[in-house]
Amino acid sequence: MAGGDSEAVKTVPKRGIYSWMLFDWAAQPFHTLLITFIFSRYFAAEVAPDPETGQIWWGWMLAIAGVLIAFTSPVFGSIADATGPRKPWMVVFSVLAIGGSLFLWFAVPGGGGLTLWILVSFGVALIGLEFATVFNNAVMPDLVSREELGRLSGNGWALGYVGGVVSLIIVLTLMVESSPGSGQTIAGIAPIFGLDQIERGGERAVGPLTGLWYLVFVLPFFLFTPDTKKSIRVAGAMQQGLRELATTIKQLPQNRSLFAYLGSSMFYRDALNGLFGFGGIYAGGVLQWGATQLGLFGILTAVAGTLGAWLGGRLDDRFGPKRVVTTSILLLIVVCTIIVTTDRNMVLLIPVTDVPGGFAPADITFYFCGALIGACAGSLQAASRTLMADQADEDNMTEAFGLYALSGKASAFLAPALIALATDISGDQRIGIMPLIPLFVIGLLLLPMVKERRVKSG
Repeated sequence: MAGGDSEAVKTVPKRGIYSWMLFDWAAQPFHTLLITFIFSRYFAAEVAPDPETGQIWWGWMLAIAGVLIAFTSPVFGSIADATGPRKPWMVVFSVLAIGGSLFLWFAVPGGGGLTLWILVSFGVALIGLEFATVFNNAVMPDLVSREELGRLSGNGWALGYVGGVVSLIIVLTLMVESSPGSGQTIAGIAPIFGLDQIERGGERAVGPLTGLWYLVFVLPFFLFTPDTKKSIRVAGAMQQGLRELATTIKQLPQNRSLFAYLGSSMFYRDALNGLFGFGGIYAGGVLQWGATQLGLFGILTAVAGTLGAWLGGRLDDRFGPKRVVTTSILLLIVVCTIIVTTDRNMVLLIPVTDVPGGFAPADITFYFCGALIGACAGSLQAASRTLMADQADEDNMTEAFGLYALSGKASAFLAPALIALATDISGDQRIGIMPLIPLFVIGLLLLPMVKERRVKSG
């Protein structure tokens, strides 16, 4: 599989392009509310027996979901390329994402005997959203010329981060109590729909909110974004797609740039997902942050992510995606180093005085790290999508992004499993985060072998 010349002028209507970008807006609250800032912390702190056990269980759940995604996404991608249309596949996986999110309402404190089913439901929702994202990414190169690809990807990610910020503000001001039992949100009002009268109703409601948000805002994509026309019957397509996938995988070592990029992204995206997947759990356990502090941290991170994605898209068009990816990884390594050497009583291993009820040095440090994580993640994710498009052939774009998902998920079990294992062995959540650093480093070391298509800057 090699990148082809795709400089032909695209004629996709503007509303089709904007509707494609709106997918990121629809999907981002899943990451913001469920994975990173609200539900994961709530699960570890209130549903699981204790935060350490919660981090371990959450880690294994993410690991298992990652394995399933890794080994099936390229298959579905290759079949979709052979059949043509991508939207029917997105419908199926969107139903899984929505249904799994809605079930999280039943995550009562202590689990209520449903703890395993809560984890399974979250895993199903995660798998559905990840697969829907694979097919959405594959549509991107059909919408604009290569010169505009970096900006389109960056704008999509930026819009997604804005969606994350808006959803988080809604949750903090209208749904979640500022402290358990207070009966008020940070806006000084009672949570809507009587959620304060339901045991941890605000935190539990983020699941249904996420599912309904996705349902509403993904509709324009299905209505207005053009899809690939059907090419052959499905039965023949399955055989053809699987044959082409097998051929592509066999030939991967011969395509040094694609092979290196898939390997690089496999590690650095795994580390980034680990950082987001355990950031809320870490802050709740190590820094003793509640939902309000974590929510404000999330808003800061998402705002920085919006700016990072927007700026990263423009730097991508000007300097190329590989420079953006490299710089972002370097900064994330620095951030991880700061995080694992900081707790309530030290910053960068230097002893500090805690300030109960106020902004302690550890809090300020973590907010600073949150801003850097957001900015770097936004630019990294946007540029990574462009760099993958540079490696792919137009005729096999969904298969390519299926392999991209594979590279992001083939070792997706690794970061959660290493975090779970390190936490279990050390009994320390801070030590448990340390494996993310070598994962970022490995991804960085493979990047020099990756080629990018140079386009005229402007």
